[in-house]
Amino acid sequence: MSSNKKYWKSVEELSENSSIVETLKNNEFVEEIPVDEFLGNQETLSSSSTTRRDFLKYVGFSTAAATLAACEGPVIKSIPYVVQPEEIIPGVADFYATTVADGFDFAHVLVKTREGRPIKIENNALAGLAYAANARVHASVLSLYDNYRLKKSKIAGKEADWDAVNQKVKTSLAEAKQTGAQIAILTNTTASPSTDKLLAEFAETYPTAKTIVYDAVSSSESLDAFEAVYGERALANYDFSKAEVIVSVGADFLGDWQGGGYEAAYAKGRVPKNGKMSKHYQLESNMTLSGAAADYRLPLTVAEQKQALVKIYNVITGAAISTGKINQEEVVLKAASKLKSAGSKGVLVSGIEDKNAQLLVLAINQALQSEAFDTAAPKQIRKGSNVAVQQLIQDMNAGKVHTLIMSGVNPVYTLANSKEFVSGLKKVKTSVAFSTKEDETASLTSVAVAAPHYLESWGDVAVQKGTFSLVQPVIRPLFNTMQFQDALLSWSGQAVAYVDYVKNYWTASVLGGGSWNKALHDGVLVVPSNPLSARTVDFSAAASALLNSSATSGLELHLYTKTGLGDGQQANNPWLQEFPDPITRVSWDNYLTVSKADAKKLGVENHNVANGGLNGSYVNLEVNGVKLEKVPVLIQPGQAKGTVGLALGYGRKASIKQEMQVGVNAYVLYTNFNNVQSVKVTKADGEHEFACVQLQKTLMGRGDIIKETSLEIFNTKDAKEWNVAPMVSLDHNPVKATEVDLWTSFDRSVGHHFNLSIDLNACTGCGACVIACHAENNVPVVGKSEVRRSRDMHWLRIDRYYSSETTFEGDNERKENIAGLGSSLSTFNEMEDPSENPQVAFQPVMCQHCNHAPCETVCPVAATSHGRQGQNQMAYNRCVGTRYCANNCPYKVRRFNWFLYNNNDEFDFHMNDDLGRMVLNPDVNVRSRGVMEKCSMCIQKTQEVVLRAKKEGRLVKDGEFQTACSSACATGAMVFGDVNDKESEVAKLAADERMYHLLEHVGTKPNVFYHVKVRNS
Repeated sequence: MSSNKKYWKSVEELSENSSIVETLKNNEFVEEIPVDEFLGNQETLSSSSTTRRDFLKYVGFSTAAATLAACEGPVIKSIPYVVQPEEIIPGVADFYATTVADGFDFAHVLVKTREGRPIKIENNALAGLAYAANARVHASVLSLYDNYRLKKSKIAGKEADWDAVNQKVKTSLAEAKQTGAQIAILTNTTASPSTDKLLAEFAETYPTAKTIVYDAVSSSESLDAFEAVYGERALANYDFSKAEVIVSVGADFLGDWQGGGYEAAYAKGRVPKNGKMSKHYQLESNMTLSGAAADYRLPLTVAEQKQALVKIYNVITGAAISTGKINQEEVVLKAASKLKSAGSKGVLVSGIEDKNAQLLVLAINQALQSEAFDTAAPKQIRKGSNVAVQQLIQDMNAGKVHTLIMSGVNPVYTLANSKEFVSGLKKVKTSVAFSTKEDETASLTSVAVAAPHYLESWGDVAVQKGTFSLVQPVIRPLFNTMQFQDALLSWSGQAVAYVDYVKNYWTASVLGGGSWNKALHDGVLVVPSNPLSARTVDFSAAASALLNSSATSGLELHLYTKTGLGDGQQANNPWLQEFPDPITRVSWDNYLTVSKADAKKLGVENHNVANGGLNGSYVNLEVNGVKLEKVPVLIQPGQAKGTVGLALGYGRKASIKQEMQVGVNAYVLYTNFNNVQSVKVTKADGEHEFACVQLQKTLMGRGDIIKETSLEIFNTKDAKEWNVAPMVSLDHNPVKATEVDLWTSFDRSVGHHFNLSIDLNACTGCGACVIACHAENNVPVVGKSEVRRSRDMHWLRIDRYYSSETTFEGDNERKENIAGLGSSLSTFNEMEDPSENPQVAFQPVMCQHCNHAPCETVCPVAATSHGRQGQNQMAYNRCVGTRYCANNCPYKVRRFNWFLYNNNDEFDFHMNDDLGRMVLNPDVNVRSRGVMEKCSMCIQKTQEVVLRAKKEGRLVKDGEFQTACSSACATGAMVFGDVNDKESEVAKLAADERMYHLLEHVGTKPNVFYHVKVRNS
């Protein structure tokens, strides 16, 4: 029998002859809906007896159409394939192995593509690969879709096709060859063996051609030292997993020092196993990632670091070179003694860019016979020569250079003496710049060639001796571009494409009979090489010369590269601009870091304003007569007294969006490629507004957030003494808080149950996970103004904690000795002031996916709920933006989407143009304004794995389940998996005695857990 019951979706349908219902039936969600008509007027609402909760349910149902109508984007019609490519299956991702090599960053990666669009960078997980993707590499996929790219080549500023460019350059080269005039090729470090061969062949065709390699951030002194000892222009390589004692003198080896790539091996030795872990001493000026990870950190000026290096050399080699007294000399001597005792299990590195200092580093490691010091595989990723670059500028100004060809460099921006380069450029008859943008240099050359992005290019790279990798395009060129190597082949008269040239070179010189297709599939081929033999060098003379090198007068300025922007190549990348610096937690800026003591002398300050934003003073800088005005100041705990720091890579203007023309160009102070300069600092008028995402200054005794202990206690005491479980009273008896439930639990042992493990010992704070999360989950960029209002949209943050005493243990002791309420208030207030040389800890925090989630119980429209697999899920269509969940979350990990960031001129970032939106992940919807968003534990990735295994009729293997953050983590600090699989790594980590949950006493039962930080001190 049929039913006469009326079913309705909205109460509006109960009204007869409703024009709204008729409109929706005919043209659903396209026209704007007059919300006020079906919500009623003020009198009706005020007289209603509807409860607040029922009203919100009513709003959730009846305004769904209005919400969707407001969020509806423009209709973009898709055109199907006429002939679908075999390798592309709609909805299924393809991965291609390639190599990143931009002259500053080098990494072996996999590129995820969807329907032919590269959308994400992943690490190449082949065993033995040390060069993982950092934050900049993960963000580089967005730079592919930069709307400010040079789309077509230009001659004298006017667009020209390749034939015209080719003819002009060929004519110039022929004229130079005929007259015997000089041809100069200026490139970055390509680290490409096939390109080196090609350049040699080009020089055979044009005998006056000379190649100069230029690195914007120089390692030339280190190269000179290694070449003097081992006869090869390369950089010393290190495997920190083989070291039990590590001493670093000014080398941020967890950052960008000598190209990075050391963090994975370092982390292996930092996780306590069998009661052992490495001991790390760090002597440095700026607070760095390496200094933050060290067991002992000693702030020293570079002048003192040079003295310390000679003292260590004396202890290790038995030399007796006289040195002066330095600050905390006893710590330096203790480090030297530990290093000597470690013998072959010790290693020393230094970031002092001085040939004599680097010679001592080689001498010390030779004396130790350090196993971590690897001469069989020296690094090939820095080849620049300061002397050669300066000679080129002299030749240009002397009118000796007829034709200048540049690739991968921007000397007008990066050279301190760029005015000399520009004047010389005007005397060059034909200047050619291969560039992805019409940057500061390309805009001044006679020919600007539109170069492809690395994801559109072919090539090969040897990041270190014996490790060869291939670069392959994963998308056809988006614009009318020409690759530098293809142009060289054309100008050399070789009728072959560069891809065939690379293949022929590999077949003849690299593969050794192996398969080209397999090498292309894997992306990497490792060919073992023999250790280099050392020459006889007078190291004592180097030590004496180092001591005699002049100390700076006044304040020392340290120029460094930030984790976000590096050397500044990707300054137009909004992901990197909004990326919070791991140490300062500031985005969208560079700034002068000063110690508290020096800030007081200079009369500069930082303070918080009413809206919670951080403000700071301005200063003017002067180095060798060059002035840099209105530089904002940030007071940095741990900065060595007498030193200040300033990041390179900012202050760009050419081909950069207005919103990203931030900061000051510190390269103008990089005189003679010396990253340490004597600087005059004077206070300037005005106040700068910072965008800082973490304003608490210290841990302030919050030992239940960052749990830590010493290696000695870890080895000698029971776990319940150093990993204290919070207790509550149940029936007047103390029980563990984790054993008491306020809610009825369900059986979680059936099916998959996902957990994420985070080891605080292995986390270096590098932030690769933050950018990977952005890329995977379409997280919007909100801009500096919104970040300053605490409206950043990061789904994952890395909290950075300082200690107020010299150690975190000292903080705990001070807190425990508080007596009385008055003392408590004053003491906690004092403890918000960091120590002059604080201990530092990093803690990644995302949605904890609580099994007893407080957010779920307060949502009036059930927009947030718990899944059977342990994930806290968000139904965006149900969310009405009450933000009760954010208020009730003890971890503060939920982000309210204040605005429509997609296709909105107020947020002119990558989501505001069709090209930029090509990077969006189609598996994750783009959220509109007015909803709460947060970490989803990458549910789209876990479900993909489940469905694939189901389709193939098998069980999921351990390691298949990944989140964006866990797959991006090079150190293994983040491990994701199914805790119900008792053989899985995450299940074993969950049973480890170092495991704890964040804020366990709250009783939320998170599916994210941490491991107690152990310090070897």
